[in-house]
Amino acid sequence: MSNAASIAVGHDELAVLKLLALDGGTGGEMKVSCADVAEQVDASTQTASRRLQRLDDAGYVERETVTDGQWIAITDDGEQALRAEYEDYRRIFEGASSVELAGTVTGGMGEGRHYISLPGYMRQFEERLDYAPFEGTLNVDLTDASVRRRSALESLEPVPIDGWEDEERTYGPAICYPATIATADGQRYEGAHLITPERTHHDEDQIELIAPDRLRDELGLEDDEQVTVTVEERR
Repeated sequence: MSNAASIAVGHDELAVLKLLALDGGTGGEMKVSCADVAEQVDASTQTASRRLQRLDDAGYVERETVTDGQWIAITDDGEQALRAEYEDYRRIFEGASSVELAGTVTGGMGEGRHYISLPGYMRQFEERLDYAPFEGTLNVDLTDASVRRRSALESLEPVPIDGWEDEERTYGPAICYPATIATADGQRYEGAHLITPERTHHDEDQIELIAPDRLRDELGLEDDEQVTVTVEERR
């Protein structure tokens, strides 16, 4: 999600975003007026205009003003915000505590091996995950549906890994979620963790997994093989 999404977006703005989505805003451009929005949220036209402006500033919508209203489309960041809200309600009413992500195994850039082996991280892994990870990560390219689903991780409680520093540089924090990996032929590996560094070169369409063992060997995985990763809350 972009840094712009931190701009003054609260429950009132999300309520407007939800109304836009219900009216078809996730399917492309739609034409609205501040007066119509104001009526639906029981607010003044000026208030409705400010909420739309905040959504625009945050990158949740794209707008084009015309003489008789404005054309609005909900962005990918806007959809992710709505999905995060959905996951919160899902947890309330369904008790959901896991997220299933699907994708294909891919080669990494070799950075995982270096960073995981650093003492400031390794000490915390041993203390908080109860194991010393294999010095490397399993990288998975997510399907389009799972990229959208990934925002649901925000509703789960992770295991925090603190940032630290040595004499040369500062290393950023990360978060870990317990994960189970299943292959297309039915093999399963429990006791892994999805790790998300604060500073990463990976896009939202890729995840990294760590475990006590080399996951490729344990599951007999090659590049482009399909896996399903079930991510859970910290235990």
